[in-house]
Amino acid sequence: MNKTLQPEGWAKPRGYANGIEASGRQVYVGGQIGWNGDCKFESDDLVEQIRQALQNSVDVVRVAGGGPEHIVRMTWYLEDKKEYVARLKEIGAVYREVMGKNYPAMTAVQVADLVEEAAKVEIEVTAVIPA
Repeated sequence: MNKTLQPEGWAKPRGYANGIEASGRQVYVGGQIGWNGDCKFESDDLVEQIRQALQNSVDVVRVAGGGPEHIVRMTWYLEDKKEYVARLKEIGAVYREVMGKNYPAMTAVQVADLVEEAAKVEIEVTAVIPA
């Protein structure tokens, strides 16, 4: 069981948690990008790559017996902060489609580049699956 940590008097965050308390088996998922299981990009669109990277992350967690509700931490590496901010509504919609209403502790940073040339986002997650 995960517990959201929200300091008293702080404004409630939208789309993420300030902290999560969890116990169980820890699963660390390496950075997932917007390509499919055959390592091929089906789209060069940021929102579609985010959808695929999130789905890839959930698919790896499922191998360990978990689901999106067990993801407690995410780090997003983005090539273009301005595009990310401009498309937040679309990103929020695909996020909820894949992750439901699970809002883990999250960090998003803009990076100079990603290793895969066509990648626009890379998402790294940690999940905790109850024993």
